[in-house]
Amino acid sequence: MRAIGGLWRWRHNPLRRGTDLAEAWLALAAVVLILAVVPLVGAAVGALAHSALQQSVRDQRAARHEVVATVDRKLSDSPLDPDPETASGRDAHSRVIATWTAPDGTSQHGAVTAALKSPVPGDQFTLWTDPHGRIAARPLDSATATTHAVLAGFGAAAMAAGLVEGGRRLIVWRMVRRRYARWDRAWDKAGPDWGRTGAGS
Repeated sequence: MRAIGGLWRWRHNPLRRGTDLAEAWLALAAVVLILAVVPLVGAAVGALAHSALQQSVRDQRAARHEVVATVDRKLSDSPLDPDPETASGRDAHSRVIATWTAPDGTSQHGAVTAALKSPVPGDQFTLWTDPHGRIAARPLDSATATTHAVLAGFGAAAMAAGLVEGGRRLIVWRMVRRRYARWDRAWDKAGPDWGRTGAGS
């Protein structure tokens, strides 16, 4: 709105310089870009990210399987959980030796992290594996993928707005530098006679 007001105010002002009008038009163009184009950029990036992440969700769900494992024995202390999404529940997890059947029918045995606070032999819990029974991370869920896509859209919109405003400021800075250079040249021409009696006569 300031840009529109600036254009209207400078329209017929006798003190208006060409650069003043150019700055006002530049500000108006930046406002239009931020209000009209930046949301479209954010929406486009968000839609692309959403499509890619939902495909990743489908791929992970097809490649990972939830199986039931049985505790053979508990291991000493649990190391730090590398999965940040389950880090808050680390206190309820224990390292155990367990046995499970892979989706391909083979029997698997090894050390895993169980979502059990005090596991005893025979306790059962679920874990995620690949088709051959190797431990895999929990697949990405649709809600988390959507959240990431929305954040990507907002991030892209903010970056686009920053680029528009940064470009506007850079152009104005260059215009001001050129204006100051012209003033310096004008002062250099007028400087030797400035303030003298009869200057210019």
